[in-house]
Parts: sequence; C-alpha cells; structure tokens
Amino acid sequence: MVPSRDKSYHWLLSWITKHARHTQHLSVETSYLQHESGRVHTQFDFHPSPGNHIIWYKRKWIRVERTREKQMVDLHTGTPWESVTFTALGRNREVFFSILQEARELALKQEEGRTVMYTAMGAEWRPFGFPRRRRPLSSVVLDVGVAERIVDDVKEFIDHPKWYTDRGIPYRRGYLLYGPPGCGKSSFITALAGELGYSICLMSLSDRSLSDDRLNHLLSVAPQQSIVLLEDVDAAFVSRELLPTENPLAYQGMGRLTFSGLLNALDGVASSEARIVFMTTNFIDRLDPALIRPGRVDVKQYVGHCTPWQLAQMFQRFYPSAAAGEAARFAQSALAVHSELSAAQVQGHFMLHKEDPAGATENVANMQE
Repeated sequence: MVPSRDKSYHWLLSWITKHARHTQHLSVETSYLQHESGRVHTQFDFHPSPGNHIIWYKRKWIRVERTREKQMVDLHTGTPWESVTFTALGRNREVFFSILQEARELALKQEEGRTVMYTAMGAEWRPFGFPRRRRPLSSVVLDVGVAERIVDDVKEFIDHPKWYTDRGIPYRRGYLLYGPPGCGKSSFITALAGELGYSICLMSLSDRSLSDDRLNHLLSVAPQQSIVLLEDVDAAFVSRELLPTENPLAYQGMGRLTFSGLLNALDGVASSEARIVFMTTNFIDRLDPALIRPGRVDVKQYVGHCTPWQLAQMFQRFYPSAAAGEAARFAQSALAVHSELSAAQVQGHFMLHKEDPAGATENVANMQE
C-alpha cells in the first residue's frame, strides 16, 4: 500500500494511467500548458478513479485498488487522504520493485528539461505548480565573471564529496547574493538550478507558522539534488546592532522562529549533508554577522546595478541583428541619463521596443525608474 503523502504516490498514479487503458471508471485532471507562441493549451488527463482496476503486467494479473478516505483530509491542501494498494499472486516481490522503478523513470522523463519548484507544506516539501521550463543560464546577464565564478564554485562542491568526507568537513555550501532589488538575484538562482538539473525548495523565513523545529526538519528532508532558497532573509531578522532595545526577547522572528534556531538549522549537528543553500537580501547591513559568517555563508556575492558591459550584453541579447556599435551607444546613452539602472528596468524598456533597437536607444530618457 502506498499512501498519498508518500513521494512515489503521484508517480504511481501516472504509471497506472499508462497501463490501465481499458478501465471503465476514470477521473479527470485538467492542466494548462503554455507553448512557445504564448498560447495556452488545455490538457485533460484521465486517471483511474477510486475503486479496483486490473492490469496485465509482465505476464501477471495485478489488482490495483485506489482508496479515498471520506472523513480524513490533508489539512494543508484540503484534499482527502488516498492510498493505492497493489496485489499480485505469488511470493515474488520483484514485480513491485519493477513497477516503482518504471513509475520513477516515467516521472523523471516528464520533468526532463524542466525545473521543479517545491514549497514547504507542513512538515514536508511539495511541488508548487507545474514544472517550469528550464531558464538558460545565458539569459541572466550579471557583471563580468560573476555568474561563471558562482557556477564553478557550485560544480566544484558537487563533484568533490569525498574531499569533504576525508577531512571531516560538513558537506554543505552556503551562498549569499545581496544587492538592490530587480538586479537578477532570484533569476540567476533559477537559471543555475536549470544548469545543474536541480530543483528549488523555496522557503520564506517570515512565515508566521515557521518554528525552530519545523525549519530544522524541513532542511534535513529537502529533496536530493535541490537548492534551498531563502529569499529576503533581512525581512525575518535584523542585526542586533540595529535593535532599539537591549531586551533579548525583542530579537525574535516575525513568527515562532528564533535567530538561534535559524543558526542551528543552518549548521547544527542535525543539519543535513550534501546541501546547497542560497540566501538573498537587499540590505546586507541589516543582517547579523553571525548569520553570514564562514561555515554558514561560504560565498558572498554583490549583484548590483547594471554596468556598461552588462547593458551592452543585454542589448545584444535582445537585438542580435542590431548594427555593430549600437550596443555600446545604448549603454553610454542609458548611463548618461540614469545613474543607476536595474536589470528589471532595462528588460522592461526593451519589452516596449521589441523589434526596434534604434528606438530603444533614442528613448532611454523615458525608461521607467
């Protein structure tokens, strides 16, 4: 029996859908797929509904019973608890291992070329929406060498687990991206996950339901090959030096999470191995030095407003057929009018001049602040 809270449950539902082609009772699951053209296609998937189904698999008849509890529901999603039970004649259990392996491979094939986003639901991580198309790393333009330096560091960490084990060093790596909003911090992390083939576990430390124990547990059970992303960490805790009072009770999170609980979760004895954590903030000066010391944050990288090189690179990427020298002229004109520009501002400006590179340069004064 496989309960619906088990990670393999949805894999098995897809596997049953593929093999139970002649079942008489079905349930419908509607999803929406966006194509390259921007059009949205409605897709209907038929899953075997609750009840008994008979499947012929590897020269065996297998009974599949999908059961739905009528009085027990998942408190986080409001959906009834379900379970699937497989029954086959004989004592050979290999057939069940084969089914689980096939279901897993089918699920991985469906996620191929996509990034899965997880969000914390209770004491576990659950997929958030449908897997997103992987964002190319080249689509995020940071300053010269910044992206390459972080990518090389992450890949070096992933490729050398034995180096850490041999030296008794905890096998985990922490990164902090800081700088003004709209400059590409979160976009780069999303593209990095796509480059690595990793998923993203998104968590907000300002969640009022988040406690020390729950955070510790979530970090220890994060899916393998995933990046844990803690966005805007300054929103949850500020530096003790900035507090208006010396009352120790004032230095708490917005909810039940404490600062010491966060530190213990990041590098305590119960913290998980083989973990990559990215934190982002717009105000690094608001962070307590204890949070971003080496061991908790191993790499700090400033991601700031666009440099002339970045502006030229973005221009060339949006307008690959533009005349030579036009990108440099755009960068020079933009910074002559605006002292500071974020990547989001520049991208929004280009969107107003999709097929008009000359117009993008001529109208830099109208770029939204």
